[in-house]
Amino acid sequence: QVQLVESGGGLVQAGGSLRLSCAASGRTSRVYVMGWFRQAPGKEREFVAAIRWSRGNTNYADSYADSVKGRFTISRDNAKSTVYLQMNSLKPEDTAIYYCAASSGIVIVTTTSGYHYWGQGTQVTVSS
Repeated sequence: QVQLVESGGGLVQAGGSLRLSCAASGRTSRVYVMGWFRQAPGKEREFVAAIRWSRGNTNYADSYADSVKGRFTISRDNAKSTVYLQMNSLKPEDTAIYYCAASSGIVIVTTTSGYHYWGQGTQVTVSS
């Protein structure tokens, strides 16, 4: 099993920045893809960003939803088994609960069904 714990959410004004963290524990050696999804009230959970790495912690690849490209950056700290989501130029439409997810697969997928482990979520609210 893999446990995921998110942190870093909060309230920010439009144009501001936040950095979310997702700390993984447990059988993390089986995880090669981690991602972020978000869910706004009354909407489906949607893909935000994901990062993939090779068994030797090299050859990173990442992917972003069109709505966040150029504003959000996903990264990983190998030593801490932590993935980050740096969110800049935030907009009110970015308001949602953000969930961290991990996959035992080896390719990045953008659907919720492709992830096996989920965090509890962290609220991000962007005021106009």
